Amino acid sequence: MKYLLLSFLLLGIMISPGSGQGQPPAAPPDSTPPPVYGWKNNLVAALTLTQVSFTDWTQGGDNALAYGLTGDGKIVDDELTTNWTTLYRLAFGQARLATQGLRKTDDIIDISSVFTYKLGTFLNPYAGATLRTQFAKGYTYNAAGQEVEVSKFFDPAYLTQSVGFGYQPVQELKTRLGIGLREILTQDFHQYADPTLQKRTRVDGGLQSLTNLDWHLEENLLLTSQLELFSPFKKMDEIVVRGSATLTAKVSKYITAIAGLEVINEKLISPRTQVKETIAMGLSYTIF
Repeated sequence: MKYLLLSFLLLGIMISPGSGQGQPPAAPPDSTPPPVYGWKNNLVAALTLTQVSFTDWTQGGDNALAYGLTGDGKIVDDELTTNWTTLYRLAFGQARLATQGLRKTDDIIDISSVFTYKLGTFLNPYAGATLRTQFAKGYTYNAAGQEVEVSKFFDPAYLTQSVGFGYQPVQELKTRLGIGLREILTQDFHQYADPTLQKRTRVDGGLQSLTNLDWHLEENLLLTSQLELFSPFKKMDEIVVRGSATLTAKVSKYITAIAGLEVINEKLISPRTQVKETIAMGLSYTIF
């Protein structure tokens, strides 16, 4: 708990003093455009392809084919006293190396929804929920190439519900701290909920912190990141950490380069920190 509270306070201290620096003088009241309330939707889809083929190539190598599909969306209902924001990220990818067949490289269903009541200050009460799972079956492979099924759709599924207060010192940064419930649901793969394999579900109450960054470094360069911390009341020193960061560069109207990093530290699943890195270039299109 002390780490959650300390990180939350330090974040506010570091950000607040500089939040107004470098800002142009406020425009006269009569020239400020009125706020636009109501529903807003945004969805960006991307496709990446990688193909390598060899014919009579003496230096060695294996044929390879990989693809990835992603969809990042936002639904916002912004009103005078309330804000309801839903974010979703969907991703799926596969790769084929030589004769190994198709193997999954990416599989994400990540949805979060937050309802905020505006008090007229930086600190506002909220209620939120998140869902994380996957589309297809997941496998591990041994040295002989034999596959072992280790996950599938909604097995496992991670759900959280929380209430607390959110803090937005600048437009690009949002963070919130609250009390919440975290459920892990399984059907066949009980190890994600209970290492003893005795229970299919796990429910923990605890403190949750979630910080989102959406920062345009340049006109064609966007950095987005999310850091989620959950500390169960039963074991306050075992903080579950899930973080991700994506740097997106718009090369042209339809071509985008993407670099991503995802980190998971959860002792229930693995004693070691899990890290996934991705670099890709492909086609992207803003649907709406």
